[in-house]
Amino acid sequence: MSPTNFFDQVMIGLQPVTADLSTSSGEFPEANVKIITSGGLRILAHRRILASASPVLESIIDRPHKHGSDRTIPILGVPCEAVSVFIRFLYAPKCTEEEMGKYGIHLLALSHVFLVPQLKQRSTKAVGERLTIDNVIDVIQLARLCDAPDLHLKCMKLVSTNFKSVKKTEGWKFVQDHDPFLELQILQFIDETELRKKRTRRHREEQSLYLQLNEAMECLEHICTEGCTTVGPYDMEPTKNRGPCGKSATCQGLQLLIRHFATCKRRINGGCCRCKRMWQLLRLHSSICDQPDVCRVPLCRQFKMKAQQEMKKGTEDAIRWRLLVRKVVSAKAISSLSLPKRKREDEARERSDPHGVIRSFRL
Repeated sequence: MSPTNFFDQVMIGLQPVTADLSTSSGEFPEANVKIITSGGLRILAHRRILASASPVLESIIDRPHKHGSDRTIPILGVPCEAVSVFIRFLYAPKCTEEEMGKYGIHLLALSHVFLVPQLKQRSTKAVGERLTIDNVIDVIQLARLCDAPDLHLKCMKLVSTNFKSVKKTEGWKFVQDHDPFLELQILQFIDETELRKKRTRRHREEQSLYLQLNEAMECLEHICTEGCTTVGPYDMEPTKNRGPCGKSATCQGLQLLIRHFATCKRRINGGCCRCKRMWQLLRLHSSICDQPDVCRVPLCRQFKMKAQQEMKKGTEDAIRWRLLVRKVVSAKAISSLSLPKRKREDEARERSDPHGVIRSFRL
């Protein structure tokens, strides 16, 4: 392709936008720079347009040169078609999806070398959208060289997710033979990802446990003050025809535990694990309860006084219980924030209802 023909192609559809353009005719002046590509293609361009689009090209253009000789800029190492798309972008910042698909990697390298941030952003996004198992290792190396952290992270995540498949590619074999630092970096990222997943899984399990404990505390108070289907305060008959409460599964399980606790003969000697669980629930309630003097949950005030004495002594058991209480309360707060606003308001009204009568409860 001759320089003139390519220059005509580049200029098609472009509007004059620089001071070098003739305002009277609306046409581009004569080109004064030649771009030399690896394929031997010469691209004619305008000095001021290139200089205004790229500070690197501006520095190259401003270098001293022999008087009367043509100004030439070599752009080597990439396909000549990619250089053509790059120069066209400097005139009018737009590329087709087809061009990004074919030359996205080359355009990313050119935009980084010649400091064209708009093209770098677009090419980084295009390359990231076209990642595959086969090219991800090559793109990781390119992202590292071109200072593209978002693309680098996306590649690392893809490798971590599909590492068994990535290990079979030629790119991974090349890294093992020639780039041990990158191999180590990838393996460390995979280990850190697995550890992060384990921590997240453990945290979710702990939060689920704390939410269950909080639900048990609400059910315990509900049973002791209002009564439920089979268990309730001593001055109030349980209503068996009552519909299931909002937390029926937890509430039913707690009622069974209370009934067992009331009749178990081994609880006094501490030989029953179910009774121990009930003692722990009662103790946890007393640690959370802020109205022990009027609370009708059994042994609430006694546990509260004992806990205060243990806290003064600073025993290890008291410290552990204090930490547990904080986590249960925190889980309750986080859970309430995830509820819809109207439901939170309804629950707040229920808690502040002045007509809610505190009743006695006896095992």
